[in-house]
Amino acid sequence: MTTFKYKLIFGAMILLGMMSACEKLTDINIDPNNAGTTHPQALLTNVEWSAFNAWRGTSPLYTQKMIVQTDGENANQIYNWQRGSFDQYGNLRNVTKMIDEATKINEPTYLALGKFFRAYYFYNLTLTFGDIPYSEALKGESDGIYLPKYDEQKSVFQGVMRELQEADSLLANNADIIQGDIIFAGNAEKWRKAVNAFRLKVLMTLSKRTSESDLAITQEFAQIVADKPILQSDADDAQLVYLDQQDNRYPEFNSSGYGSGMYMDSTFIRRLQDHNDPRLFAIASQTRLGREAGKPLDDFSAYEGGDPIVPYAQVNNKAIAGRLSKVHDRYTTDPTCEPMVLIGYAEQQFILAEAMVRGWISGDDVATYESGVRAGLNFYAKYAKNMGSYFNAEKIDAYLQQQNVNLASSSNADERIAKIMMQKYLRSFHQGGYSSYFDHLRTGYPTLRKASNVRTAYRWMYPQKEYNQNTAHVEEAIKRQFGGNDVIQQATWWVK
Repeated sequence: MTTFKYKLIFGAMILLGMMSACEKLTDINIDPNNAGTTHPQALLTNVEWSAFNAWRGTSPLYTQKMIVQTDGENANQIYNWQRGSFDQYGNLRNVTKMIDEATKINEPTYLALGKFFRAYYFYNLTLTFGDIPYSEALKGESDGIYLPKYDEQKSVFQGVMRELQEADSLLANNADIIQGDIIFAGNAEKWRKAVNAFRLKVLMTLSKRTSESDLAITQEFAQIVADKPILQSDADDAQLVYLDQQDNRYPEFNSSGYGSGMYMDSTFIRRLQDHNDPRLFAIASQTRLGREAGKPLDDFSAYEGGDPIVPYAQVNNKAIAGRLSKVHDRYTTDPTCEPMVLIGYAEQQFILAEAMVRGWISGDDVATYESGVRAGLNFYAKYAKNMGSYFNAEKIDAYLQQQNVNLASSSNADERIAKIMMQKYLRSFHQGGYSSYFDHLRTGYPTLRKASNVRTAYRWMYPQKEYNQNTAHVEEAIKRQFGGNDVIQQATWWVK
């Protein structure tokens, strides 16, 4: 064999080896344990869990005058909070991934839920801050936009409503079982009802902006009520039920947050007492003096809260004397306690009743309101274990006949709205995040106790990280909304 042939064969062998090596390298770079695509059902469960737990915890309870601190000042209690967090954009990244995967394999139900959860997060984020990144948000991977612009709040609300409408349309045309769904066990029709109920909530949030004709707030509200499926009973509640399993238990179970320094706020206690509201027995514990006196559980005088605006040392002295109620221990000792309701029948009925009072839709506002009250009380009959006797039908009927509860006894719209807001408030302990506070900003009801030198807080300041990394866009948003002054006492577009 000639030298030339040796060289030719040797060269061919090198070329084949290189081709083989390249092929193997490609194979190696495909990690079978880290697939480039996944079915959206693998993402849905975590998306739902995160969304339903996103705005819970004790901070809203301080803000809404439901709990007080005796060992220091809580910023939420005295309306002196400062910067908020954009952490929920992290949860939105998972929603975006689910939408991407649903689009790849043409799974419209998962796309619909993705749009719903996007709307849910952006709705809460814009209420928290004002203008926020929306149209360019979450596009770092897809479009290389790492510093998104801030959209005006009106545009965010328009986007939220558009996405909810799209979610409803997708669910209307696709009734497939939704695998991985821990809220409605895959029932697309129940999800559609929840989506439309949430649409009503968003529209009612904009009750101060009905004069803006391009939004068509009242017309869209009426159209949803007339033509779309909405919640028919509390069996339709969009709620996360907790399980006595690792990582699936009630978030306050075994919580150290309810330590020695945390007690009930007198604002909330007195309102429950003034309404002879049996929820008091399921939410608060008797004072030490009440227990020592042997008072029965349903003795309203056995409960007392701390004044949220006096120096905390005074409240602490009251606690030492045994005259303060703690939060009921079922919240920390029961691993399943109660579900977290994202949007439920009780809230929907209060929204509908308010719409009737405002003249947005026709209907019996008294009957609608009363169905909401019943649902709100029935929640505790179901989930506050061994307390069902305090919430039986006879007692609920009597509750509804009280002057300060009965809607028919109020002669004007303002008084009726005040009663509706009070019932939404009484229903919101550890439910609904800051919704009741936003209702207070929107309607003025219920009033929340503040010191004379404390101004109303409407929002949270933007995160410091935005100042550091997205400087130009955040500064533009602050200038556009507040003349350059990022403070919590500045009202944003929705509530002006």
